[in-house]
Amino acid sequence: MTLSSGDKLPDATLLKLGAKGPEAVDLKSLTAGRKVVIFAVPGAYTPTCSSAHVPSFIRTKAQFDAAGVDEIICVSVNDPFVMKAWGEATGATEAGITMLADAESAFTKAIGLDFDAPPAGLLARSKRYAMAVEDGTVTVLHVEESPGTCEATAGESLLAAV
Repeated sequence: MTLSSGDKLPDATLLKLGAKGPEAVDLKSLTAGRKVVIFAVPGAYTPTCSSAHVPSFIRTKAQFDAAGVDEIICVSVNDPFVMKAWGEATGATEAGITMLADAESAFTKAIGLDFDAPPAGLLARSKRYAMAVEDGTVTVLHVEESPGTCEATAGESLLAAV
């Protein structure tokens, strides 16, 4: 089943790198009673993800804050070490964007937004999407047709829809 607007997010545990190593982040607890934006990329350090997608949310962070969004979360099927380093390299961490790893692709598969691109070395990766979530329920969901495109899922496009 592919996730759609109006659906509740599935129970999922993502990972972040804390002071003592990888830490579990319960998505249900993270979204309970809050307005959050979750955007996903096919891979950290990949061209479109680094040059377009993450920067679009850095640019729009203050506008999302003004719209009442409590947190912006970037998810990728990578490990938490890579997500921490990538967040620092792109300026996302400094901008206040939370970088979370879906290391086993469990969340990505549970919402039906996984894909494989063996020629590029991408297996069990996430399609590029952006969603607004209120109290664990998806209110807006944008998914790109092509993993190399960042238009419907850019921060500006999601901001216009929320």
